[in-house]
Amino acid sequence: MLKDLWKKAPAGSRSRKSRKEGVQETRLLQSLWTKCGICGSPVYRDEVRANWYICPKCHGYFRLKAHQRLRMVADPGTFQSWDGLAEEKNPLDFPGYERKLSETREKTGLSEAVITGKIRILGQEAAVGICDARFLMGSMGQVVGERITRATERATRERLPLILFCCSGGARMQEGIVSLMQMAKTAAALRRHSEAGLLYISVLTDPTTGGVTASFAMLGDIILAEPGALIGFAGPRVIEQTIRQKLPEGFQRSEFLLQHGFLDAVVERPRLRDTLGKLLLFHRPGALAETKAQALPAPAKMAPATAWEAVERSRQSTRLTAMDYIRGVFNDFEELHGDRCFGDDGAVVGGLAFLDGMPVTVIGQQKGRNLKDNLARNFGMPSPEGYRKALRLMRQAEKFHRPVICLVDTPGAFCGLEAEERGQAQAIAENLAALSGLKVPVLSIVIGEGGSGGALALAVADQVWMLENAVYSVLSPEGFASILWKDSSRAQEAAEAMKLRAWDLKELGIIEKVLPEGIPACEGNREALCRMLRQEIRVFLGEYQKLSPEELTERRYRRFRAM
Repeated sequence: MLKDLWKKAPAGSRSRKSRKEGVQETRLLQSLWTKCGICGSPVYRDEVRANWYICPKCHGYFRLKAHQRLRMVADPGTFQSWDGLAEEKNPLDFPGYERKLSETREKTGLSEAVITGKIRILGQEAAVGICDARFLMGSMGQVVGERITRATERATRERLPLILFCCSGGARMQEGIVSLMQMAKTAAALRRHSEAGLLYISVLTDPTTGGVTASFAMLGDIILAEPGALIGFAGPRVIEQTIRQKLPEGFQRSEFLLQHGFLDAVVERPRLRDTLGKLLLFHRPGALAETKAQALPAPAKMAPATAWEAVERSRQSTRLTAMDYIRGVFNDFEELHGDRCFGDDGAVVGGLAFLDGMPVTVIGQQKGRNLKDNLARNFGMPSPEGYRKALRLMRQAEKFHRPVICLVDTPGAFCGLEAEERGQAQAIAENLAALSGLKVPVLSIVIGEGGSGGALALAVADQVWMLENAVYSVLSPEGFASILWKDSSRAQEAAEAMKLRAWDLKELGIIEKVLPEGIPACEGNREALCRMLRQEIRVFLGEYQKLSPEELTERRYRRFRAM
């Protein structure tokens, strides 16, 4: 395109002046235009800058320089560098390495492939490290490993959260085995930072590969990524050449990793600063804000449901779901995804939220409202990765001293070939054991169906409540009738025998509280139910937040020991 804007004249027919003017014009055009590395389209530089360095045509992400990234996320004027002078190192005496380093420093203006320091994001302090792909593809050698380790150690001493923006081709080949050792060094420093109860957020950008992915990049308490970023251990070209197979579309991109459970979220660049600021805020100590007690209107009275009527009401497609209550009871919910092992189960939702100023972890079993939603949510039947996602969020809550609120609504854990292959029983068992010893308050509320071990995996709590039209049982009435009487048509009779209604279970001592619904929980009484739940949860937290971790776990043990 640029060549078309200035036609070359035949040799010898053009004056020196015209050639000089042509060069100047070409340089001017090049200063105004750039080319998208993804779609190849020419775009105005100013338009790209104004659009967060995102191509206005294909929406592909341009790679950012470290200081561009810094300006995007940090409050203006708050960056304090922790780098100091970079030492020239050539541990293998690799030929030409010093010259390569010198040339790269002169070309980029950087002393190494990462900058570290302290910043503020929306007024909150954090330690930061930002990798820059211009410096030998952001590869990790001694200096990079040392800077990240020192920044992590200083963040630990100063009790600061740490945010690392990862962008790297992996280990630095010119430093060989010494580069490999930086993986262990950075991981060990991050372990100490974590043991101090501090937050580490990893942000993966394009590309994040090799030894960086297999060390500090994937160790975050929360792992975010930019859209479309290449993330993996071995590069796609290496994999294809090794296994001689064509890789699927989107393989090793951010969205692929989110689907397979390795990311908490893919965050678009314009939202990244606000997202980081909110996550930092979630991890500051917080207490329940003072609010005036409100007299709640009594729900409209209904005739008590028979056992089978309760079953039918608990299964109604119009019944409020976990996400309805999360949005209605809590503020600023930030959903986190993935089990870090295999996948992200849509039947389990979880993340961080505020309850009147107090950070809490909320986990719910989610059903759909229509066929499409139910297929995506597997009809509310969690797979092993759903329970492992819940377990990851519970342990994260314990680390950061956040109460856990669980919303139970499942016909039961998914029973299928793939669930068995991935360890369904083990996943449920691990949740039961972990919840019994969790050193923060745990409250579980059965909002719909509470089916078998699939429900219990989120209901080993300090208290268990039920909405009055919810049910909680060892098995579905149909399954119960099939096992005992070899006749699933006797489901209504089974429901009566099972004592699965809320008031029956309160009488048996299985649950602590029955929450009145009035009309069955639906959009028509959503606001009233959410207001009631918020007030009841406040009372629970006011009592249980006063208990020590030892008192919490002992009382929880005694609760189930007495059954």
